[in-house]
Amino acid sequence: SFEIGVYEVTQAQYERVMGKNPSTFKDPRNPVESVSWTDANEFCRTLTELPAEKAAGYAYRLPTEAEWEYACRAGTTTEYSFGDDESRLGDFAWYDKNDNRTTRQVGQKQPNPWGLYDMHGNVSEWCHDGFGYYPADSIADPTGAFPSESRIRRGGNWLSFAGICRSAH
Repeated sequence: SFEIGVYEVTQAQYERVMGKNPSTFKDPRNPVESVSWTDANEFCRTLTELPAEKAAGYAYRLPTEAEWEYACRAGTTTEYSFGDDESRLGDFAWYDKNDNRTTRQVGQKQPNPWGLYDMHGNVSEWCHDGFGYYPADSIADPTGAFPSESRIRRGGNWLSFAGICRSAH
């Protein structure tokens, strides 16, 4: 079991924790972008060390690729969390057909069936996993290849075409 944020981490949240906002498209309500995998991990570590979070017993980390897909799919088996009809993607995602060449405020599109916003599009989400091939055998909650210099991002982003925003891409 795990918990995952309802929204992408906003620039305001990132700046409160890290003391800076590296984003290109400045708006405190937009998701933070222009962060590396290392930056995202450091954010999780720093957030975990905050006194209030520590006192509450919270520990933050990036989701595994399998956890991310599970959360994105929200119990579905279709191309997207809302079905297979790509023409409906604009109701759920900021992507290359509706982005106006910028990121957008989190939570402006419809959520997936579990109430999670922006799982498709807006900004890609870093996953814990290194990039690599999974074994041919069936395994539960794989964590990808380690060590690996390449890391996994999921969900597509504001510049992605629809196929990149699929739950399984």
